Amino acid sequence: MYKIKKILVANRGEIAVRIMRSCKEMGIGTVAVFSQADRTAKHVWYADEAYCIGGAASKDSYLKIETIIEVAKSAGVDAIHPGCGFLSENSHFVRRCNQEGIIFIGPSSQTMDMMGDKISARKQMIKAGVPVVPGTEKGLRSVDEAIEACRQTGFPAMLKASMGGGGKGIRLVCNENEVREAFLNAKSEALSSFGDDTVYVEKFVEEPHHIEFQILGDTHGNIIHLCERECSIQRRNQKIVEESPSPFMTPELRQAMGEKAVMAAKAVSYIGAGTIEFLVDKHRDFFFLEMNTRLQVEHPITEAVVGVDLVKEQIKIAEGQALTLKQDDVRQRGHAIELRICAEDAEMNFMPSPGTIKKMIEPSGMGVRVDGYVYEGYEIPVYYDPMISKLIVWAINREYAIERLHRVLYEYKITGIKTNINYLKGIIGVPGFIEGKYNTGFIATHAEELKNGTVSENEDTENIALIAAYIDYIVNLEENRPDNKTDNRPTSRWRNFGLHKGILRI
Repeated sequence: MYKIKKILVANRGEIAVRIMRSCKEMGIGTVAVFSQADRTAKHVWYADEAYCIGGAASKDSYLKIETIIEVAKSAGVDAIHPGCGFLSENSHFVRRCNQEGIIFIGPSSQTMDMMGDKISARKQMIKAGVPVVPGTEKGLRSVDEAIEACRQTGFPAMLKASMGGGGKGIRLVCNENEVREAFLNAKSEALSSFGDDTVYVEKFVEEPHHIEFQILGDTHGNIIHLCERECSIQRRNQKIVEESPSPFMTPELRQAMGEKAVMAAKAVSYIGAGTIEFLVDKHRDFFFLEMNTRLQVEHPITEAVVGVDLVKEQIKIAEGQALTLKQDDVRQRGHAIELRICAEDAEMNFMPSPGTIKKMIEPSGMGVRVDGYVYEGYEIPVYYDPMISKLIVWAINREYAIERLHRVLYEYKITGIKTNINYLKGIIGVPGFIEGKYNTGFIATHAEELKNGTVSENEDTENIALIAAYIDYIVNLEENRPDNKTDNRPTSRWRNFGLHKGILRI
C-alpha cells in the first residue's frame, strides 16, 4: 500500500476545484495546470502549486500529454487525477504515467482501450451475459453498408461513433433517405472529436430512459455498485438534469440492473470509479449502452444519496486500499437532483455566452451544494465547455427536493452573461417532470413551451426594477407629487425609471 502525498489535477473548471477539495480534506498537496486563458481561474489559486502549460486552446494545453507529464515530474507528484473530459479516458496518457512511475487515478490502459471502443465494449458485454441494444458488431465502411445495416436492425436506428462520448457522433435516422447524410455527418464529427471516424448502427430504443449505475472496483477484486442515476433529460444528447433515485425505478429493476452493472465491471477487471450506462424501454427491459471509465459530471447526486465521497474513494483505491463498503451496506437515503448551469443564451439556440461576471449570488442553505469555478469579476473564456457550475439539492424525498430546486433557482443570480437558469426553471415546472413521468424525449416533447416560457436575465432584472419603482412611488407618494414645491430632495431614480417605463401615472 502506498500513501499519496501530492496529486496533479490534469483538468480545469469546477471538476478541478471539486477534486482539490477532497485532497485538502485528506491532507494531500495539489498541483494545478492551466492554460493562458485560465490564469485567473479558481482552480489555479485554490491549488498549492500551479503551472502554465500552454495556449488557450485545449490542444495547446490540457491535451498536451508530455507537457503535463513534465510538470508532474518537476513538481514531484505521486499521482495524477484526470477529472472528466480532456485526457480522462486517454489510454496513452495512462501508459505514459505508468512509464514515468506516476500513479494514474483511474482504471488501467487495457480497460480503457477495451471499453472506450463501443464496438469492442458491446462484444465484451455480450460475452459476459449483459444485454445490449441490437446492432452491428463492426464499423461501417460505406453508405451502402450503413443502409443495409439499418434495414436489418430496423428503423428508427442510431448511427453512433465507436470512440468517445458526450453525445458527439450520434445521429437518429427514421428511414433510408436519411441514412446518407447522417452517416457522413456522424463520421465527420467523430473524426474531429475523437480522431477516429468509425461508426456503427444500434436499434433505436423507443421511449427510452437513460439510467446509469455508479460502480467502484479496487485492486483486490472487489466491485460494488452505488445504485442508479436518472439522466434522461438531455439536449442534443447532452445531460442537463440528473436525479437519484430514478423515479422510473422499481426495487426489482434496481437489483437486476445493479447485478448486471457489477457483472460488466468484473468482465473487464475494473479498477476505480466508473459508470455503466443503460437504456431502459417503457416495459423496463434494459440494455447496456456504454461504460465511462472515469468520474462522471453527475457524480455528486450519488454522493448525496449514498453518503460516499467518490474522489476520496478513487484516491484510496489508487493507494491500494481495499473497499471498506460492501454491497449490502449501500443504501439510498433521500433524493438528490443536479442541474447543469451553463453560460449560454437559451433564446439564441443556446449559443455560448462568454464574458465577465458582474454580480453573482449563489444559493445556499440546507441540502444545497454548488460545484462551480466562477466568481464576480471572472471572465469566462470562449475556448471550453460552457458549463460553469453544477447545482445539487438533496431532500428527504423527491417532492421536497423539487421544492428546494425552485427556491435555489430563485436565489441563483448571475449578471454580465447569459445563463440557462431560467430555462432550467421551465424544465422543473413541467408537470411531466414534477410527476417523474419523462424519458429521453422530454426536451423535444416540450421544446415549444420551454422556449416560450424562457425569460431572459435582463427581463428578469427589469421586472425587479419595476417592482422597486412602484414601491418607491407608494412610500414617497407625497414628495413625488409634481405639484410639491416644498421638497428640495432630488427626484428618486426609481420614480424616473417608472415614469420612463410608463408604469407610473402622476
